[in-house]
Amino acid sequence: MRIDIITLFPEMFEGPFNHSIIKRAKDKGLVEIHLHQLRDYGLGKYRQVDDYAFSGGAGMVMRIEPVAELIEKLQSERTYDEVIYTSPDGQLLDQPMANTYSTAENLIMLCGHYKGIDERIREHFITKEISVGNYVLSGGELAAAIITDSVVRLIPGVLGNEESALSDSFQDQLISPPVYTRPQKFRDWEVPPILLSGNEKLIREWKYDQALQRTKERRPDLLKEDE
Repeated sequence: MRIDIITLFPEMFEGPFNHSIIKRAKDKGLVEIHLHQLRDYGLGKYRQVDDYAFSGGAGMVMRIEPVAELIEKLQSERTYDEVIYTSPDGQLLDQPMANTYSTAENLIMLCGHYKGIDERIREHFITKEISVGNYVLSGGELAAAIITDSVVRLIPGVLGNEESALSDSFQDQLISPPVYTRPQKFRDWEVPPILLSGNEKLIREWKYDQALQRTKERRPDLLKEDE
């Protein structure tokens, strides 16, 4: 997989992309992540990428020309499955969406800034708008990092144990059941005996029941009415 991220602040990705699972995926050659500084395509002596909005109003707007030039340059070099814009009014990121994009070959992500981007960018270049929550961030970089992490970890070969991703919260519309490790007893708090029984069938049933109960209590919005 190749992910091209268009940003005004590429240095913001140094931490998330150079450690842990994403770094492992890069080292294995399972994903390429390319950061593109939008100012390199800015206008004039000062590489301008923003301007005042027509009709006035507070905040600056990202201009269409630098974005169009960079996206068209990338698209001339390869075919992209999606051109994603990180936007608070986009579709809310969820696990099924991450699953879908984990099979993509090439993705572009545009990180928004200021008051937003010229609407013509959204109309003519963007194929998918994604939000990571019902709140506003100072820029799209954190959202792009979240989307990238949620997708890359699902690529086969990235995680040490392939079953790990399959048992994540939300994969089956349930949140994960509680998990325990050693010691078996700490103070007066003990691990549930069923987990030590070695009976895989009973353990699976216990985990499902726990996941269902936890989802009912904490995220009932995930459940269908008949569950």
